[in-house]
Amino acid sequence: MKFRVDRDVFADAVAWAARSLPVRPSAPVLAGLLIEAGDGTNGGLVLSTFDYETSCRATLTAEVSDEGSALVSGRLLADICRSLPAKPIDVMLDGARVSLTCGSARFSLQTMPVEDYPSIPSMPAATGTVPSEAFAHAVAQAVTAAGRDDMLPVLTGVRLEIEGDTIALLATDRFRLAQRELAWAPGQPDASLAALVPAKVLGDTAKSLTAGPEVTIALSATGSGDGLIGFEGSGPGGVRRTTTRLLDGEFPKVRSLFPSERLTIAKLDKAVLVEALKRVSLVAERNTAVQLAFKDGVLTLDAGSGDEAQASESIEAQIEGDDLVTGFNPQFLLDGLGAIDEPVVELAFTQASKPVVITGTADESASDTAGAFRYLLMPRRLLG
Repeated sequence: MKFRVDRDVFADAVAWAARSLPVRPSAPVLAGLLIEAGDGTNGGLVLSTFDYETSCRATLTAEVSDEGSALVSGRLLADICRSLPAKPIDVMLDGARVSLTCGSARFSLQTMPVEDYPSIPSMPAATGTVPSEAFAHAVAQAVTAAGRDDMLPVLTGVRLEIEGDTIALLATDRFRLAQRELAWAPGQPDASLAALVPAKVLGDTAKSLTAGPEVTIALSATGSGDGLIGFEGSGPGGVRRTTTRLLDGEFPKVRSLFPSERLTIAKLDKAVLVEALKRVSLVAERNTAVQLAFKDGVLTLDAGSGDEAQASESIEAQIEGDDLVTGFNPQFLLDGLGAIDEPVVELAFTQASKPVVITGTADESASDTAGAFRYLLMPRRLLG
């Protein structure tokens, strides 16, 4: 194996492929990055990683002198590539070692047995395409509410629901719920599919595939268990593909949690609310709520109690319906507000002890919400 490749293209592809490598692999070869130099029909060079759950494959153009393959430490190779000067990289397999030369810098890496490396799964058949920037943004909004507790693995996923030309993304950690919908181009106009995708993989993948105009989504099976989902898009210098196994388990039926009635509605300037909430929450002890009181066109935020530090701040609000006093985890509330694009947010309540539904709207005089993102947040018990 021998090839020459552009330094920036190679370094970016190595970093992308190595990002999902396990920190403590169950077998040494799973910490490896597979380098395959071909005859140019597949772009010349393919970089792959796989840990039996998630695979990454980057195809890029290189000047291949000798075909071959080698398996080296992915994280070490990524660290080396980041440090190299802006000159072409020459890579050659020499016995049991891979030599890498860039300008006057030279490295020699020990290889691992390629024959011990697991087979990279193939991409399933394409299900449809979605604009890459829109998909990345929608996923970033949805994963805001995804769980991080591995003891509840189903809640660490995002439920992806496909109905015709619409994709819905749902995530919850039991205390909050995010729903985001966006349009896409399905391969079959009457497509009806669902998948439970690991939230971290989905978030990292969507964010990394924005170099091209669209992302191809490929789903091998509905439901979970042995199902596989794949994503393909453009990266610097070539094509990138990721596959991951779907999570096993049934996602809770959360759509019914969104209330059909709204008895108290408040519209506020998002930036003003965020800054006030950040200030007041400075004195909130861990796991305590910030109180929100809506009355007479004013939202008053309070935190702290007793002999401890206290804070209070009032901001203007356009309020329709009954006066209301409730409380929320300040960080969860900030997470939801941060995921909303619009300058004005609408908080809709049925009663103080029930969840709030937060959406975005273009201005305070709008009669309805404009965005396709909804964030439901459970209230917290107020001290005293």
